[in-house]
Formats: sequence, structure tokens, C-alpha cells
Amino acid sequence: MSGARLRAEQLEAWQNNLRHECNVSPHTLSAYLRDLDKLDKHLEPSDTWQSLKTKDISHVLGELHRKGLEARSLHRWLSSVRSFYDFLLRQGLADHNPAKGIQGPQTAKTLPKVLDADQVSGMLDMTCDSPLLIRDHAILELFYSAGIRLSELVGLNVGDVVLNDGQARVLGKGSKERDVLIGSKARQALEKWLTVRSSFANEGETALFVSKNGKRISQRQVQVRIKEWGKRHGLDMPLHPHMLRHSFASHILESSGDLRAVQEMLGHSDISTTQVYTHLDFQHLADVYDKTHPRARKKD
Repeated sequence: MSGARLRAEQLEAWQNNLRHECNVSPHTLSAYLRDLDKLDKHLEPSDTWQSLKTKDISHVLGELHRKGLEARSLHRWLSSVRSFYDFLLRQGLADHNPAKGIQGPQTAKTLPKVLDADQVSGMLDMTCDSPLLIRDHAILELFYSAGIRLSELVGLNVGDVVLNDGQARVLGKGSKERDVLIGSKARQALEKWLTVRSSFANEGETALFVSKNGKRISQRQVQVRIKEWGKRHGLDMPLHPHMLRHSFASHILESSGDLRAVQEMLGHSDISTTQVYTHLDFQHLADVYDKTHPRARKKD
């Protein structure tokens, strides 16, 4: 069997493992396969995955860098290659992971953009009459109230939300369930949406949020509607679901200083992921300092 044919068969086995055993999303699966395809295109027909050495992976990494692939994408590419080789090792199809230990290029830390509390209030403190706007309002309130991810919101079913208790159960990354809190404003918006949801939802549809065709709303539809909402309310930057999640985390941390609590609320498995919000909090303090300290303010 040719090396190229063997590579293709082992990639297919990994794909089946990701889809059926690891339950990764179609979006994640597609990203993994694109990354491995970048590596495969640099190989000779006779090469096998087992035959590759660390220097081969480093060479391809350098080629991708020279072609303009950004540092963040290169790190993801390395992660995909390592994950694939870990699978080969578990299956006895390789005896080493040539991507292990390779360092990707340094990335500049960029802080997520957040809204301040007044901006959020300006967008959400309103009364909606149109069923579609009632739905969109409930979506935005829930994003900001619970700090959930886009995939978690879209995956919610009616039965996952207990408004009397102010809680919802979401399915996060790695198929991990967690309970999130729903504030009073979001509860009111959801109650209003549930009174008109039946005018949209198809019979038997379990999704909490549905589109005009009566089926579960898609992630893309939510992104488009939220962006339009931001434009309509005069926001000077594109509004997206993750901005609301970032704003939620920043505002909670700013008020409480409890990083562990924010980690739990966001569903981060590693607290280092949550620590970016400590930078946001410090940035806020620095802004206040510059504006209020007598010896910090610039003279007019």
C-alpha cells in the first residue's frame, strides 16, 4: 500500500474517532482536517505518518509561517498535529509524536473587547413588541446574564431552563454540562419570549430559540441578528456573542474580584484561560487612575 493511501486511511480513522467517540462539533472537525491537510500537502507519496520526524514538522511549520499564516493559526495547527499523533500512538500506528515539544511563534496577547455597563443598559433597557425582536432581546439578555457561549445558547432546549429558580443547564465544551444563573432582567425577557415562541416553533420542536422556519436557530443567524441589534442601537463597534460573554466576565470580576467564581461561571477548565479578565480589570483601574489622580492627569 502506498504511503499516501495509508495516510488517508489513518486520517479517516481519526476523523471517525473524533466524530463518534469524542463528539467534536462539525466546525471543530473541519478545522482539524484542514490543518492535517496542510501537512499532508507537503509530503511525498511514499511518506507515512510514522516516518515523519520532528525536523519535518518544524520545516512545514516554517513554510506555513513564511506563507503568512498568523501565529494563532500556527499554534492551532501544531495542536491539531499533536492531537492526531496522540491518536496514532493510542492505536499503535506510531511510536512517537514528532510535533511534541515544538514551540510555535510567540503571539501578542490581545484583550477581548468589552462593553461598559452603560452601553449594555442602553442596548437592553427597552420594550419590544415584534415577536422577532422579543426573541432577539431574550437572546442578548441571556448572553449577558449567564455569560454563555454561542454554541451553548443555540443548543438550549425549553426544558433546560427553570425560570423560577433562575437557572439553566448548558452543554459546554467537551460535552460537559454546567448550571448557569439567569438574572431577573433575563428571566423577564425569556418569559416574554416563551409567550410568543409557539407562534414560530414547529410541533415537537424542543429548542428554546427558533427561527422563522420553526426550527432551532443557527449560530450564524444569532450572529447576524446580534450584529444588526448593535448597529440599530448606535454601537460604534461590531457586536457579537463573545463580546457579551467577555463583558459579563469583566463586569463580574470587576465587582467581585473572585476569579475562581468567574472561571466556574464561564465553564473554563483551566483558570489560566480566565486570567485574561484580570488584565481587563487592571486596565479599568488604570483608566480610572489616569482620569482622577491629581498627578496623573495631563495638563490642558
